[in-house]
Amino acid sequence: MGIVENMDKTVKDPSHAHHVSPTHDHRCAGLVPLFSELPQNDQDFIDSQLHHRIFEKGDQVFMPGDELKLLIVARGSMKVYRMSRSGREQLLRVQEPGGYEGEAWLLGQPNDSLYGQALETTEVCLLSHSAFHKVLLEQPLLSVRLLELNAAKLVSLEQLNGFLGMDRVEERLAAYLLDIAKASGSLRFSLPIRMKELAHLLGTTPETLSRKLKVLEDDGLIARRRREIQILNQDELEDI
Repeated sequence: MGIVENMDKTVKDPSHAHHVSPTHDHRCAGLVPLFSELPQNDQDFIDSQLHHRIFEKGDQVFMPGDELKLLIVARGSMKVYRMSRSGREQLLRVQEPGGYEGEAWLLGQPNDSLYGQALETTEVCLLSHSAFHKVLLEQPLLSVRLLELNAAKLVSLEQLNGFLGMDRVEERLAAYLLDIAKASGSLRFSLPIRMKELAHLLGTTPETLSRKLKVLEDDGLIARRRREIQILNQDELEDI
């Protein structure tokens, strides 16, 4: 069975309303850490196995239970979210060109909680789990390279863990607020998750998060009333 035929079988829900892009000139493999350090000829081979799809604004790009696949945003933007127990949408991030989801899914980890939805006309490069295995079968040396790269990444991650606390919380906070604004289409919005959950998502404590929000308020970048936020100076927020 061909790659396109196999990928077409992933469309099980009519809400996944999308169509194949007639032409494209994107090189997507190099955008993903799993492949980015591979030789160019290997990246080119993976690119040749990718399937491109166009999603219109509001289309569901992926959801729990879909066939496992890697998704790379070539153009447009996609929000990634989960649903709370009460059925409320909780925005996690917005993926723009170069962003990707599903590296772990490609390696066999299930997606049991994440959803993706196009925020505008969005082109996505897709590599299914089965297509990935086809790549490995046809390019056995690629398997060895991937194992070597991932072993090296584990060592690098151990070395970098001690530096993660040096990242500026205000940068992560500003990026998150800008993502919500883009996803909601408005500079005035309500935080989709509680402060404790947001602090965990941003890798900080609720106390530090409250202080950082207060700084943004004092600097005139945002106005806030509990979980209601209004961005007052988008340019300066982007420059943090």
